[in-house]
Amino acid sequence: MMNSIEHREVSNSRGKPLDREEEDDEDEDNDMAAWERAYVDERSWESLQEDESGLLRPVDNKTLYHAQYRRRIRSISSTSTAARIQKGLIRYLYVVMDFSRAAGETDFKPSRMAVVAKHVEAFIREFFDQNPLSQIGLVIIKDGVAYCLTEIGGSPEAHIKALMSKLECSGDASLQNALELVHEYLNEVPSYGHREALILYSALSTCDPGDIMETIKKCKNSKIRCSIVGLSAEMFICKHICQETGGSYSVALDESHLKELLLEHAPPPPAIAEYATANLIKMGFPQRAADGVVSICVCHKEAKVGAGYTCPRCKARVCELPMECRICGLTLVSSPHLARSYHHLFPITPFDEVSFARLTISGKRLPEMCFGCMQNLRNPGAMITTCAWDEGREDRAQEP
Repeated sequence: MMNSIEHREVSNSRGKPLDREEEDDEDEDNDMAAWERAYVDERSWESLQEDESGLLRPVDNKTLYHAQYRRRIRSISSTSTAARIQKGLIRYLYVVMDFSRAAGETDFKPSRMAVVAKHVEAFIREFFDQNPLSQIGLVIIKDGVAYCLTEIGGSPEAHIKALMSKLECSGDASLQNALELVHEYLNEVPSYGHREALILYSALSTCDPGDIMETIKKCKNSKIRCSIVGLSAEMFICKHICQETGGSYSVALDESHLKELLLEHAPPPPAIAEYATANLIKMGFPQRAADGVVSICVCHKEAKVGAGYTCPRCKARVCELPMECRICGLTLVSSPHLARSYHHLFPITPFDEVSFARLTISGKRLPEMCFGCMQNLRNPGAMITTCAWDEGREDRAQEP
């Protein structure tokens, strides 16, 4: 690390996330404010409200869920209008977490670091559920240095175990060191893989050993898409990084908004136009070994008893799928992994929202019970949707 340290400061005015869309007027009137929702768990009496008859009942937060649902529908509709959209089904993602001194702030209860760790755990599980062919790695920023917590891999339990054992915050944060480390690792990724970095940043400054603009150019030339989720305020350098690399920048307003912003990065994003190239990938479909067989696992380099998978090219044994064979380098997958990745290319047509008063299709009134959960659709505040693909059916009404 160079001796000269460049320190960048930003104003502490709280920024509004760039990709947060305005809700409908009716939702704005009914939703609680962000600072009010943050204290509902601590002040339990505020989770009750009085109805028309004077009885106490829990606060109805359906309007908040409806607003989130409408935002997801708008994002799906905007990407489905194009004729063909190439998506990165094989992703190599590094999650960079800022565990500097700023992560110890308590505006997120009990602290920013604890909230980030909890939601990153949920994100890792959702990521592998949405992207079974992809791999993920964890990087931590603290004391002005970036540390690789886990190498790129496809085991969610290994990443979560390593994360929960390193929950400590200290020192300053350095965006340049984090980008340099991510660039070093992702530069070795095969050309068919989509290189991404998701940074969860808590600090209001960055202590860099050199020119961060040169590091941003290196990431851009290496086709690394960098996205940042801020926990404090909007920063110009974070916005510049995302604009140059084709990522997205947003600022979390509260814990629920942070979870929503994180989970938006779980589905594969559309490939950047100049980066989208067609590649043929060699894959192997290994057979499951018999139970009770003792063999050496190339993943952990030790003898194990039990079922595993045998590489069809070099006959080496691996513990889990998908992964890359450590002996011959063949990508090992199973047919369900390909099937679960295929649905991102042809998503289901979004359901159409209707009101119960106008719940008629082709002159036929739909039933009063939800097709999915069998609940009554006459509940106040319920959002009713119908399948747009087969509007002639009477049993397609459901409540999300």
